[in-house]
Amino acid sequence: MKIKVLKDDLLKGIQVVQNAVSSKSTLPILSHILIEAKKQEIKLTATDLEIGVSIIIKGEALEEGAITVPARKFSEIIKELSSQNEITISIKKGQSISIEVEKSYFRLMGLLKEDFPQLPNFPSTLTKNLDLVKIPQALLKNMIQLTSFAMSHDESRYVLNGILFSFKDKTLKLVATDGRRLAIIEKEISEIGNIKKDVIVPMKTIQELNRNLTEEGDVLFYFKENQLQINLGQITIMSRLIEGEYPNYEQVIPKKTKEGLKINTQNFLQATRRANVLTNQDSQSVKINIIKDRMIITKNTPDLGEVREELEVDYKGGELAIGFNPNFLIDVLKNIVDENVQFSFIDPEKPAVIKSGDDYTYIVLPMQIS
Repeated sequence: MKIKVLKDDLLKGIQVVQNAVSSKSTLPILSHILIEAKKQEIKLTATDLEIGVSIIIKGEALEEGAITVPARKFSEIIKELSSQNEITISIKKGQSISIEVEKSYFRLMGLLKEDFPQLPNFPSTLTKNLDLVKIPQALLKNMIQLTSFAMSHDESRYVLNGILFSFKDKTLKLVATDGRRLAIIEKEISEIGNIKKDVIVPMKTIQELNRNLTEEGDVLFYFKENQLQINLGQITIMSRLIEGEYPNYEQVIPKKTKEGLKINTQNFLQATRRANVLTNQDSQSVKINIIKDRMIITKNTPDLGEVREELEVDYKGGELAIGFNPNFLIDVLKNIVDENVQFSFIDPEKPAVIKSGDDYTYIVLPMQIS
C-alpha cells in the first residue's frame, strides 16, 4: 500500500472515525484504524464491535493494500505535521508503515488487516431481506436534537439507552425516554415506501449520526436482521440495534389536560436558566406559580439565596403551583425553534406536557416543591 493525501483531508477522516475506536477493550486491534487503498479510493475504518464508522477521503492510491495503525499515535503524528504538502504513507516490511512529508519521517508499527474485525456486509443492491429508507439530513438532525437528550444513561435499563425509530404509513416517529421525561416527534417521510418497522438505535450510534448530519442531502438507512447501516455519502455508520421491547409510551401521554397556557419559548428558557443557578444537589426543583396571565418562577435555597422571575403568559385557567427539575425544561426549550410553546397541566402530581407545533410532544414529571 502506498497513498498520498493532504493533511487536512486525512485529519478530517481521522476525526470522523476516531469516536468508534475502543478505548477500553483488551483487544489491541480495536484501538486501531484500518487504512485501505483500493482502486484510487482511500478508506478509513474504526470499530468497537458495537458500532463501526468508515469514511472515503480524498487522496491518491499509488499502490493497493491495507494496514491498521494505532489511532491515538497516528492522529497525534498527523496533527503535528506542519506542512500542507502531500503526506506519503506506505507499508514497509512486516507490519510497519512510514509517514513522510518534506523532511519529516515517522515509522509506526501497525497490525495486519486480517486481524481487524469483519464488519457486516450489506448488499450493494436491495433484496427482499433488506429494508431501505431515505430521509433528508436536515429533517432527521432536527428530530434527533428534539429527542436525544431524553435517552436514558442508566445501563440497567438498556432498552431505553437509545431512540425508538418507528416507521409506519409513510411517517417516522422518534421516541426517547429515561422514565422521568418523554420526547416524541413525528414527521411525514415520502421515501419510506411500505416499510413498517420499530427499531431501537443505540445512544452511541445516535451521537455519531448526529455529529455527521448536515443541513443538505439525504441519509440512507439500511436494515437487515438486528443490524443497521447508515449512509451519509462518503461516511458509513454500521451498528447493532438494541434488542428488546420498548415500553408502551403511548399510555404515558395524558389524554386530556385541565389547564394550558402559551408562552414565549426564549423568555421561558432564559428565566428557567436563571432560576437554575440557585439549585444544588440537595435542592434541585424550581417552583412555578401560574396566576391569571402571569407565570412566576422561584427558587429559594437555604444558605445560598433566592431568585424570582415573572413572565407574561396567555392563560385562562385557575391558580396552580408545580415544581420541576429545571434541567428537564432547559433541555427541551433550548432545542425548540418555534416562537411560542404550549405548556399544559393536569395537577401538581401528574405529568405536564410541552407541545411545539402539531408534531412534537414532550412530557415531564413534576417534582415535589420543598
